[in-house]
Formats: sequence, structure tokens, C-alpha cells
Amino acid sequence: MQQPGFWDDKHVAAKVSSDYRRARRRLDRFGRTRAEVEDGEAMVEMAREESAASGPEAAASFIEETWQSLSETLSHLARLEEERLFSGEYDDGDAMLTIHPGAGGTESQDWAEMLLRMYLRWADNRGFKTEINEATAGDDAGLKSATVTIHGENAYGLLSAERGVHRLVRISPFDAANRRHTSFTAVEVSPLVEEDVEVEIDEKDLRVETYRASGAGGQHVNKTDSAVRITHIPTGTVVQCQNERSQISNRATAMKLLKARLLELEERKRAEEMEKERGEVMEIAWGSQIRSYVLAPYQMVKDHRTGYETGNTQAVLDGGIDGLIHEYLVLKAGTASGQQGRE
Repeated sequence: MQQPGFWDDKHVAAKVSSDYRRARRRLDRFGRTRAEVEDGEAMVEMAREESAASGPEAAASFIEETWQSLSETLSHLARLEEERLFSGEYDDGDAMLTIHPGAGGTESQDWAEMLLRMYLRWADNRGFKTEINEATAGDDAGLKSATVTIHGENAYGLLSAERGVHRLVRISPFDAANRRHTSFTAVEVSPLVEEDVEVEIDEKDLRVETYRASGAGGQHVNKTDSAVRITHIPTGTVVQCQNERSQISNRATAMKLLKARLLELEERKRAEEMEKERGEVMEIAWGSQIRSYVLAPYQMVKDHRTGYETGNTQAVLDGGIDGLIHEYLVLKAGTASGQQGRE
């Protein structure tokens, strides 16, 4: 970065600067955590001495303080361990998350809105920034579709664990007979690519439509056809944006989202080819749920890929999905290591 002419190529310079800032943050976190470990070791030794000299009861408050400090250190260590699991080209960047309800009408649309709330809360807990690009309200309740951009370090690497079909089992609040219903909603996750990432898109392959934005947004949003929907005809990929004030801005954002979706499709094709080479063809289809959320007759959330489960369903729906994500990343990292070993 200190070499003359570093900024002559702005795209390369911007990427190097971004990589530098990311590496600097990781090194700083590592340094702080190492210092915390050393302080923790000293506090544990002092707690032992205090307990031996004054007795466990007299040293109780000091022991409690020591344990609290160690708990925070363990949390920081877990984050560092998490970063070790990322190996994809776009894992450390931002993500675009799209939610589509399946068959089931109002029931599945309500489930789509519950999932959107879950991911927004998860992102907020992580300190990530979110931007809802599009949210189309359901006929009676819930959402017909939603797209949200999530900005944060490793956002794509983390959320890639959520790609797939999510299944909900509950007593339907929309059923007067209080019967149990099963709903399915698909979650798609794509890396939010930088402007300099090459994704070939032929304008002839695009169908661009404008429509009136739905939902709250003031007189301008409600009275003009500012929302934009773009369909990539060869792949059938559809993206839409309605949160900007002008049609031009919505189109620009929609094109960025389309690039992300097409890039994710390419990544998925490569992953499928690797699975075929290993002789383990994993179907990526609407019916292959990755996770079940059971609210009745018992309460449990279970990830079918890892076997990880928890009975605290409310915590999960409130955004507490880190444990589920972590188990999948560990499984994925282990599978990748095994493949490299065989190669």
C-alpha cells in the first residue's frame, strides 16, 4: 500500500485496502483475546489463593467476577474459531437474503414473515446493518416475498448455512378448528458482489417491469410506478426492488441483486459438481428441508443436516441461530478437509 502508484488502479487498490482493514481487525481481535486469556489465567490463580486463604464463601464474589470474565473470553474465542471455518471466496463479505413462501397460502406467507423477523433480529444481535430491498405483503397476512441485504463481516459465510427449505409445524392461528399445519418456506442466500466483479449479463436476456410499490412509504411510493422487477430469462431468476425513491435507483439496486443471484447460481453449480465427484449427490430442491421448527405438539428446532437440535424455539425465532449455524459450518469445513485429503 505504501508503494508509489498504488492508487493508479482504483479497483485493485480498494480491494487491497479492504483486505488490509479486515486482516487488521482480525489481528486486533486476536491480540485482545490473547490478553484476555492471560488475564483470565491470572484471575483464576488469584481466585484459588483467595479461596484457600479466606474460604470459598468469602471468595464467592471474586470467583463470580472471574467466571464472568472467563465467559466473555470464551465467547470471543468462539468468534475466532468461527472465522477459521470460512474458506469461500465471498465468505467474508455482505449477503443478500431472499425469502419465498411455499404452497399453503396465508399459513406459509406468515411463516415467511416470521423468518424475516428472525434474520433481522439475528443481524441486529451481531451488529450487522440490514436493508430491506423488497417486501411484498401477503393477501391476508405475512409476506409473498422479501429480499434483504445484510452488511457485516462474514455475513455471507454465516448465512450460507441458512440456504434451503425451512419447515414449520404449529397450531395454525388462521384455522378456526385449531388444527396443526405444516408450512414450507425457501431461503436463498447470495454474496453481494463488488462493482468490479465480472458477471456477464446480456441486456437482451433481461425482462424489466415496473410496478407500483406496495406497503407504507408515503405519497410518492404509493402513486408512481417506481418499483422495478427484473427477470433473467435464461435462468428464470427474478429480482425486485422497491425501497428506493426513484425508478432509476431501484433498477440500479435490482441489477446489483441480480448479479449476486447469478453469482450464487454459479457457486451452487460448482458445489454440485464437487458433490457428484465424491459420489454424494445432494438434491437441492423445494422438498428437501434443511431444518424443522416444531411448535406443536412439542417444541423443538432441529437441523437435519447436522442433527443439532434445541427445545428453546422462542429463542431461535428471536434470532438465536448461532448454534445452528456453527454446527453446519463445522460440518462443512470437515467435509471440505476430507475432500482435500482424498485429492
